[in-house]
Amino acid sequence: MVNERNARVGLLAPMPSEMKPLAKACALQADPRKEWYRGGVGAVKLVATKTGMGTDRAGAATERLLDTNELQHVIVCGIAGGMGASKVGDVLYPEIVVDKATRAEYQAAPLPGSTASGRLVTHDDFDMGPDEHAALIDEGFIAVDMETAAIAAVCVERGVPWSAVRVISDLVGVTPGDVIDLANPDGSPKIAAGLKYLVTHPNRIPKLMRLAKESTAAANAAARATRAALDGFES
Repeated sequence: MVNERNARVGLLAPMPSEMKPLAKACALQADPRKEWYRGGVGAVKLVATKTGMGTDRAGAATERLLDTNELQHVIVCGIAGGMGASKVGDVLYPEIVVDKATRAEYQAAPLPGSTASGRLVTHDDFDMGPDEHAALIDEGFIAVDMETAAIAAVCVERGVPWSAVRVISDLVGVTPGDVIDLANPDGSPKIAAGLKYLVTHPNRIPKLMRLAKESTAAANAAARATRAALDGFES
């Protein structure tokens, strides 16, 4: 646990919609290009950046973060898809994260005020078939995302403790898989593609509106939980 004065913690958020509430919760100030966000919680100095979506971008962002900052802990904060026993709104501190492609497993460091538990799987394929979904539940997974295992891999290689704070924004098998095409690689929305999607799939508008509302609530909850953990670093 970080408890040294002037300790430095790195924060990672995949998308702008996840970074915005995190920056607000932790009073982070962005540079003009919004590449780096800096601030502090008590004596804990913070540096944050967005990763973009997917394992390749998440790994590269973690390398940049650790190449340019001397850090004692890294936390990834954001939303996740739920499966098994998890439900929308659950705040997760996964204990084990697995890279679906390589099956490599990574164990998270505990955060103050929380108990790490549960298994999260990371993969780049946003759409998941029912057979794969059922198999992952049978293996004990309760959530899926597109970044955490890649972040963990870099942190383990560099010898830096890492943790994840993920909040369930939607459930696997409920959100249409093609909505991933409505976002740019950095997670920002494709406005034209989104408008076209709404015109061609009007029956999905209520579901998408609910997804947007619950994703916003989940991102805010993840930011609050991360801030609470940072408050505990000094105690």
